[in-house]
Amino acid sequence: MLFDTDIFIWIQKGQPAVAEVMREAGATRHASLITYMEFLHGSNNKRTLKLNRDFFQAVGIQLLPITAEISYRAAHYVEQFCLSHQMHANDALIAATAVDHGMPLVTGNGKHYRHLKELDLHVIKL
Repeated sequence: MLFDTDIFIWIQKGQPAVAEVMREAGATRHASLITYMEFLHGSNNKRTLKLNRDFFQAVGIQLLPITAEISYRAAHYVEQFCLSHQMHANDALIAATAVDHGMPLVTGNGKHYRHLKELDLHVIKL
């Protein structure tokens, strides 16, 4: 499973339903490097940055790189959906990573991804 940025934020905020999904994923916990960068970007000082970095390691997240194939797929998503669905580059890269690796994407932001028919989307609602 590939987890979107909001999932990690919710886990840190103590949302038990989200943490359970992460536990159920077992050893198949993945995130795009874009997700990791978004998560770190939310840090407001060095201490928080270290905590956020350590959090990814402690949870056992395998980071997936942005390959040329993923980049081209994401560019296609942006070209196709930037006007009709306000597809942002980071969301396109995260979705393209999930599709490229044949993984479901777990998110709370279904509206960012619903229009991508080839994406196996799992939306968590709180």
